Amino acid sequence: MPEKTTVILNQSGIERALTRIAHEILERNKGTEDLVLVGIRAGGDHLAAELARRIAVIEGEKIGLGAIDITMYRDDIGSRGSLPVGRTDIPFDIDDKKVVLVDDVLFTGRTIRAAMDAIIDLGRPRNIQLAVLVDRGHRELPIRPDYVGRNVPTAREEDIEVEFDANHQPREVRLIKH
Repeated sequence: MPEKTTVILNQSGIERALTRIAHEILERNKGTEDLVLVGIRAGGDHLAAELARRIAVIEGEKIGLGAIDITMYRDDIGSRGSLPVGRTDIPFDIDDKKVVLVDDVLFTGRTIRAAMDAIIDLGRPRNIQLAVLVDRGHRELPIRPDYVGRNVPTAREEDIEVEFDANHQPREVRLIKH
């Protein structure tokens, strides 16, 4: 059976969702004091950069921005083929910071669990919050996002794909039915 692809968020829909999430992050954290964003490679890091840009425009000040690779923290590392290990780049101390983890799609929760383990290995944040562009359900771990661009209930055999342009700007979110 051929794949069927449906666009669930176009570029303007993504922009609205990211602007809303930026405002929600600022409201919940009462501004930018001790606030940092950490994007999960690959995808979440680009969204974190876009959220940081929007927060800077809203508040008039930049916040800490980092990216984390979770390859070595995955719980399926032995059952998958070799995965390339990326670079973690967190150019600030995370102790006592309000860390917002950012990812593109939340599915089982295992990626987020791995990211939290990686963050905690780097220090002791005041708290860890989670922002995702798309929550597709099917959690296997007790993880719930604090900020969601769009909830998209899916079947397990379906996929959600976030497409980025050459400048790492999110262009489109698609639901793929196999």
